[in-house]
Amino acid sequence: MFFCSREPLPAWLIFLATLDARLRGYAQLIQHILLLPFKMAFPRRPSAFLRYIVPAALILCVFYVLTGQPGSDFASPQNLRPWAGLGGSKHPIDYLIGEGEREFANKISRESKDIAEAAAAYRQRRGRHPPPGFDKWFKFAQEKKAVIVEDFWDQIYHDLEPFWALDAPRIRKDAWDFEMRIAVRDKKATSGSDWFWTKIWLRMIGTIEEYLPDMDIALNAMDEPRLVVPWEEIDELVTKAGEEKQMIAPEKVVTEFETLKKPGEGPEKDFQTPKKVWEGDKHYWNIARRGCPPTSLARQSPVINDFNQTPLIKSSFALPHMTEGYVSNYTLSTDFCHQSDLQALEGVFVEPLSTSTTKTLFPMFGGSKLAVNNEILLPAPMYWNEEERFMGSEGADIPWAEKEDAVIWRGVATGGKNKEDNWRSFQRHRFVAMNNGSKITLAETKQLEPVNFALPPKAYNLKAQKKGKLGEWVSSWSDVQFIDLMCGYKGQGARCNYTDEHFEITKGMPMAEQFRNKYLPDIDGNSFSGRYLGFLRSTSLPIKATLWREWHDSRLVAWKHFVPMDSRFGDWYGIMEYFLGDGTPKNPGRDEQAKKIAMEGREWAERVLRKEDMQVYVLRLLLEYARVSDPRRGEMGWVGDLIGEVTKGGDNELVKDTEESEGAVGSTAGEH
Repeated sequence: MFFCSREPLPAWLIFLATLDARLRGYAQLIQHILLLPFKMAFPRRPSAFLRYIVPAALILCVFYVLTGQPGSDFASPQNLRPWAGLGGSKHPIDYLIGEGEREFANKISRESKDIAEAAAAYRQRRGRHPPPGFDKWFKFAQEKKAVIVEDFWDQIYHDLEPFWALDAPRIRKDAWDFEMRIAVRDKKATSGSDWFWTKIWLRMIGTIEEYLPDMDIALNAMDEPRLVVPWEEIDELVTKAGEEKQMIAPEKVVTEFETLKKPGEGPEKDFQTPKKVWEGDKHYWNIARRGCPPTSLARQSPVINDFNQTPLIKSSFALPHMTEGYVSNYTLSTDFCHQSDLQALEGVFVEPLSTSTTKTLFPMFGGSKLAVNNEILLPAPMYWNEEERFMGSEGADIPWAEKEDAVIWRGVATGGKNKEDNWRSFQRHRFVAMNNGSKITLAETKQLEPVNFALPPKAYNLKAQKKGKLGEWVSSWSDVQFIDLMCGYKGQGARCNYTDEHFEITKGMPMAEQFRNKYLPDIDGNSFSGRYLGFLRSTSLPIKATLWREWHDSRLVAWKHFVPMDSRFGDWYGIMEYFLGDGTPKNPGRDEQAKKIAMEGREWAERVLRKEDMQVYVLRLLLEYARVSDPRRGEMGWVGDLIGEVTKGGDNELVKDTEESEGAVGSTAGEH
């Protein structure tokens, strides 16, 4: 699985994409040079001017010949396909649905039915003994009827692994020294903060406090993540943690947690922690890309600073995570490090609502993050709170046959701080425009070039597009509208002077009413979309485009439980033609496939995304966090299965085995 970034992309792909990026960089340079006489800003050194203008001019010529148009490569079929091995008769989505079925079957086949299996799976996947309290966690999980597959907790270990290389006193001090935190002492969780997110998280942790050791939990109260440690530093920490990982002899294992003093009174109070410098750079791309590998396109490509133009939409950047034009590696699709064009296609990279970021690693917990951020993920507050505006539970049971064969989306023009000179680079603005049939028709008839989107690649072979009726076809099934344009200027209400000519606004629609439609696109806002869990629990089909990571990602399988979509949305029309057809008898669509994914996603969400599953996840997470914060962490663990304790009986009570069995288990343990 590709979690962030320590996995390098193939050299040939890096070369081609970097070359493409550099070609475009030179193109921008030439355009700048051609405007120099008008800007009266000539280079100070003529030699530098000559050194760049000649090769740049040559490259610019090649660049325009190869791309055909400066605004987009979506008309170039060769950029759509990573490989072409599926055959002409099989639709790529058929293949991807089959792959999703196989991936899910393989994942669920590894379910642990008893604590011995769970502990063995843990050691095999993690390379350590389970944490103290693992037996109580397992019993709790079984009581909550949780599905126990070790893969489901991968995010925990991705988040915590770097901390194994930090001094434990530093972790503890950084946690209690942060202004917004939850403290656990003597099986009681408390907080001095009245921030509503903190209160919700406190209620959630309060439901499992009786199982928790003492600890302090620093919380991120912002929509945006706040930690971006340089990739080189994280790589060094993870490498060090791996080198120090060990499976110590069972008889030497420490099985109890420490009792902590009040925050600020423990022995770690005198530990010198690194100073945190909080950055406020409004251009978040400059901050975010340091979390990518040094050879990645995000680090190698030129930085875009001008967003007051039609953004360049390059499907070639999506090649590593696509098969025949559709997302085949969902986790990789959420990692922007190989997708440097997204710096001008996602509002968070252009200008988030707020920025307060540090490159200093410390244990901050949050509800979502980008692939490069270093927060420790908890279930988001709105998931635990189950607010009706996010969940829409009242209409979640509408039978599929009673729904409209249509797409519905209502939302606010969020994504960051949209302004007159940058809104074209915001993802929600792009998606709404791509569902405006009139604008599509003007674009396909060449009456008006789209200002913030591109027509789909011809390689998708869309029937309506071939007939020149793409806009008419989209209008027949899509109802996608803003309810508020979130203008950057005050006093505009729901309107906005610089986007009024491009977008209409409409009234909001309750989630329960939205569920009367079969297809529910889910598009990132300022961070993750809080509607996703509600969509999954409904009888409609979620179509998910995101760059944000959440606690539950390892539990869901793309094309089995939801439909993934690339963040450029170039595959949007192809996805909808696959399910809806093109409106002709020859291509009626695949309604049964859509229903199957929707129903299986709902059924699975009701098994693994319940509040009980959040409790099980957070309890496991906090046991691991307490261990990594303990100076004795290298010797700590649970080894009940290795010293003759086995699970017997329906109540999962731990009992001592016979001496004969104990000797046999002890021999096995000695082989580790």
